[in-house]
Amino acid sequence: MEEKKTVMGRENCRGKGGKAGFKVAILGAAGGIGQSLSLLMKMNPLVSLLHLYDVVNAPGVTADVSHMDTGAVVKGFLGAKQLEDALKGMDLVIIPAGVPRKPGMTREMTSLKSMLGLLRHYVKGNPVNSTVAIAAEVFKKAGTYDPKKLLGVTTLDVARANTFVAEVLGLDPREVDVLVVGGHAGVTILPLLSQVKPPSSFTPSEIEYLTNRIQNGGTEVVEAKAGAGSATLSMAYAAAKFADACLRGLRGDANVIECSFVASHVVTELPFFATKVRLGRIGAEEEYQLGPLNEYERVGLEKAKEELAGSIQKGVDFIRK
Repeated sequence: MEEKKTVMGRENCRGKGGKAGFKVAILGAAGGIGQSLSLLMKMNPLVSLLHLYDVVNAPGVTADVSHMDTGAVVKGFLGAKQLEDALKGMDLVIIPAGVPRKPGMTREMTSLKSMLGLLRHYVKGNPVNSTVAIAAEVFKKAGTYDPKKLLGVTTLDVARANTFVAEVLGLDPREVDVLVVGGHAGVTILPLLSQVKPPSSFTPSEIEYLTNRIQNGGTEVVEAKAGAGSATLSMAYAAAKFADACLRGLRGDANVIECSFVASHVVTELPFFATKVRLGRIGAEEEYQLGPLNEYERVGLEKAKEELAGSIQKGVDFIRK
């Protein structure tokens, strides 16, 4: 008697979904940042459903990440035709999509065009100095702009600042808190070393060294990789850390504070600025002032604002032209 073979597809498995939690989409999941970020978000206990989208290799990343025996249910989406489905019903959308920087290239040069296509799809339902402004303009055109829900991730600048300052002070980076304001490129990255926690003093040469290294941390990685990539692992860590803070805010946790590049009308006259914000159920619910600055920081702030104004306008012009 011939033995019958039973073949059961995944669609027939008993488990149809995961535990209660948030639904998160990553646009650009197959990229250098996206792959590591996908892994980290899969491990986040606040995430119940993870949508991984890309124009290339999304099925491969989805299969790889979904085999982990922890965390969210994972679904993959490939190409422009599936982008709308990837975004449907999501609580949080993270966009790490872009092109790896090479020596001599700016973040804006590598990110503007890749962001635009994704954002045009998303408005049916975060970034560097120009791309947040681009996103805002795209949402405005669609009539769906909510300034509290558009958040540019500058967490990597804070992580670097904590690490570099801790090296100078001889401390564990987890014991150090450096406020980094302004933007996310070059001189727009302004560490407020006078407000470091625990309270610390630095010599003029230490201030110059730390400020320059924090501002050029991305270039340091690009040059170390000799054109083979940019800061992918550390950026994925920073994005996952910021995403976790957003999810805790959405959950209603009290006093979730992170730095973010947001629409700002409180700190400076610029339309966007990176500062500490309190995250909650509606996004960035409160901006925090910069606090007292020393002379070095006041000069740095003016340089940052001048550069930021041009970058923001570049983003606006990119859409309006």
